[in-house]
Amino acid sequence: MKDKQKSYFTIQLNYWHSNVNRRSLPWKEEKDPYKIWLSEIILQQTRAEQGLKYYLSFTGTYPTICDLANARDEDAFRLWQGLGYYNRCKNMLATARFICSELKGQFPAQHENILALKGVGAYTAAAIASFAFNLPHAVLDGNVYRVLSRYFGEETPIDSTEGKRLFATLAQELLNIENPSAHNQAIMDLGATVCTPKQPKCDECPLLKKCVAARDNLIHLLPVKSKKLKIQNRFFNFLVFQFGDEVWIEKRSEKGIWQNLHQFYLIESPESVDKLALQENLHLAGWKTLIQKFEYSGKMKQQLTHQLIHSQFYTVQLSDKPAELSASGFWVQVDQLKLYAFPKTLVDFLEASFHS
Repeated sequence: MKDKQKSYFTIQLNYWHSNVNRRSLPWKEEKDPYKIWLSEIILQQTRAEQGLKYYLSFTGTYPTICDLANARDEDAFRLWQGLGYYNRCKNMLATARFICSELKGQFPAQHENILALKGVGAYTAAAIASFAFNLPHAVLDGNVYRVLSRYFGEETPIDSTEGKRLFATLAQELLNIENPSAHNQAIMDLGATVCTPKQPKCDECPLLKKCVAARDNLIHLLPVKSKKLKIQNRFFNFLVFQFGDEVWIEKRSEKGIWQNLHQFYLIESPESVDKLALQENLHLAGWKTLIQKFEYSGKMKQQLTHQLIHSQFYTVQLSDKPAELSASGFWVQVDQLKLYAFPKTLVDFLEASFHS
């Protein structure tokens, strides 16, 4: 790679950012490391436009890191509801409590100490270090991989060990060390608004003149990934048990998706099953005489990174509360369901069924 091509990249990118880039987000001008960290945790696996309302909710509810540290888990998870990847919220609370109690509320200002925080990886540490403290650490996320791969025509897979090392080195070489914060923001904004995955706006790109992918018609081929994502189909059958004005729910405690969130009674099946099979399941549990009504209430799909969740809902009216249910979960008044955090699929069902 020619030095002139690298120099052109950095000069043009920073000129574009100073004179053309108008992407406005509340955390972009922020210097409070707590709020920058909060935004970066929210934006992991989340588009900026989607994460904005969550950022505003959290900063409005918890203005300081010790405010967040003192929050009830349930309240924080409720604010996080709908963002997905709930382990991020769990790690976020743990980190806030560590900083508030062990570091007296002072966010660490060194890159290695930021990287050591729970839930903070290489990208997030570089982002916080540069945006909050203007330290010379280049960020490397999906947007950056795409811009660099296309500009240099680099076909090394970005998900390979070699590719990760190559692009990390390249990103650091290109970094404007006099203003790393602006440089990092510029390259991410360019990838988010101009050099997009599909239908990039090449005619608006400040790097077009020396972009290899544009010159050689490789835009649709770059960046390269060596591993195809395997999607697992899972079939969830939710039974919404109701007794009078109460609904039975439980908190998911096992590791995996939706940990610490609430759900209805769940029967997971290896494939889609019908109403009769689910009724048979309950009858074997000895609840046949308690079931007054068993109605199909709809189905939904939710796409996660590695899983596609197929959910079916059945409303089950009971004449009494089975002892097994009372032992493993709890009953909640319908108008109190809004106080509990649920996965997005169940939130959508609740809004359609109970208007909570």
